[in-house]
Amino acid sequence: MTLPQFYIDDLIKRAITEDINYIDVTTDYLLDDAHTSTAVFLAKDTGVLAGIDIALRVFELMDDTLTFTVSKKDGDEVKKGDIIATVQGKTKSILKSERTALNLVQHMSGIATATHKCVELTKGTRASIVETRKTLPGLRPIQKYAVVAGGGRNHRYNLSDAAMLKDNHIDAYGSLTNAVNALRAKTGHMVKIEVEVDSLELLEEALNVKADIIMLDNMSYEQMAEAVKITDGRALLEASGNITLENIAEVAKTGVDIISLGALTHSVKAFDISLKIKTDKQ
Repeated sequence: MTLPQFYIDDLIKRAITEDINYIDVTTDYLLDDAHTSTAVFLAKDTGVLAGIDIALRVFELMDDTLTFTVSKKDGDEVKKGDIIATVQGKTKSILKSERTALNLVQHMSGIATATHKCVELTKGTRASIVETRKTLPGLRPIQKYAVVAGGGRNHRYNLSDAAMLKDNHIDAYGSLTNAVNALRAKTGHMVKIEVEVDSLELLEEALNVKADIIMLDNMSYEQMAEAVKITDGRALLEASGNITLENIAEVAKTGVDIISLGALTHSVKAFDISLKIKTDKQ
């Protein structure tokens, strides 16, 4: 999975502009242009890497004379003490790029690491691990990319990708069946329809109207297992709501096809990576 370079560059330029108004008061007044250094990205924990190429692009856009050596790539498992990449060149450029680069790679690696934990806990089941649209504004592409780097898959990218009838849509329209039929009459043949249900009765209604995907919202393990039995392959089943590392294995064992977790993107812990500088010359 490769993200468009124009998106990456635009994101980085906005982030750098936010961080440096017109000068870096500390660095620009402290060091001269001839001062050079070697800096290493160092893993401070064990997890899965994501975003290292994006992080290095920050340095490249700041100063295209900087050089890089990459030791670990996205999707690799890293251990505490591993050197991930090395940057060489003007110290001023390295220091100005440091925070923006680390913010991106730490956040993305946090998502990849959290996703990987979920994937490992559900091994041997049919369940795919996916994120939701609970992403940070402007960062959705890199957050979804990080999920894939961690071994997960992606839910719909945005509201244009697929139709998804949640409880508020159904309440607003009047009934699940009427809402699905109304959508099917207007959407193109490539658009799938997902329906959220919170009871086995609504599951039966969604199956009768031939929904493509059915989200089981906050159901118990017993209800999910029964839903799998009732559905019998007639639709994909997605489990969602209050799923954690502590209960995800039990959810997967019910036989659902997909498990979606908003926490993968909206409240993930950043992965600890530092940048250590060694001065080449004064």
